[in-house]
Order: sequence, then structure tokens, then C-alpha cells
Amino acid sequence: MEDHKIVQRNIALQREWYGEPLGDRVRRLVVAFDVSQAFLAEVLGISAPMLSQVMSGRRAKIGNPVVLARMIMLERKILVPEVAAGNRDAMLAALEDVRDSRPTVGRDNIPVVSEDRKVLAYIRDVAEDEDLVEAAKRLDDEFPAIADLLRRAGHGS
Repeated sequence: MEDHKIVQRNIALQREWYGEPLGDRVRRLVVAFDVSQAFLAEVLGISAPMLSQVMSGRRAKIGNPVVLARMIMLERKILVPEVAAGNRDAMLAALEDVRDSRPTVGRDNIPVVSEDRKVLAYIRDVAEDEDLVEAAKRLDDEFPAIADLLRRAGHGS
């Protein structure tokens, strides 16, 4: 199979497995935390060349579930108010926290529940349930992940 067809197939598989191409997810983290791709690879616990291959579609998946768990942890930490506000100390602390984490990943757990609860609680503190549900409806088409988060906060789950 030609290289570009392999890349297209791998990116299609990433959409199926991860909801979107991993390159998009990783680029968002690089921008949100204002770090290099190599530094992000270190935080995630993957080599920089391997991360590059996953981002470009030359590899379809992240083989180590701990690396994926750390990526999800970082994605959720973007929502921590101080990190979202661009507080450099908070951003560095979040990166260090994830880098030093030793998540265990099994069939019944993903090690991000406590962070998720903190974010949902914060969102509930700043808006009424019905406002969150309405905001989720408005964001559904363009920002489905944010809409889902607002909807979950609005329903008190």
C-alpha cells in the first residue's frame, strides 16, 4: 500500500478509535500548554519520534494505554480555571502532575474521574443547570465535546 493511503487509513482509524485524528488532539495540547511537541511527548511518556508518527498518521494508535490516559488527563486539565486562564505556574503544575502520574488502566477505570468531577463542580458553581443545558444545545454542532461537558454539568451527573 502506498504511503499516503496508509496515512489516510490510519487517520480514519484514529477518528473511529479516538473521536478525531490524534494530530488534532496533540496540537491542541501543544497550543493550550504552550510547549513543544518534544516536551509534550516527555510528559505523556512517549518518545518524540513515536508521537510524531502518531500525529502524522504514519502510525494508527498509541499502543500504551498509560500514554493515552495521560493525554486524556491533560485534555481535562485544560478546563481547570487557572490553566484555562493561561496562568503559567498552573500550566506547568498540570504538566508536572500528569508527567509524574502513574495511572493504572483497566477495563473498569480511566484515571481521570476525580479531575472530571472537579471541573463539573466548578462549572455548576458558575451557572444554573438550565443555562448549561441551553449552552450545550448551542455548541453541539461546532464543539460537541464542550457541549457534552456542559450537558453533564447541567444534569448534575
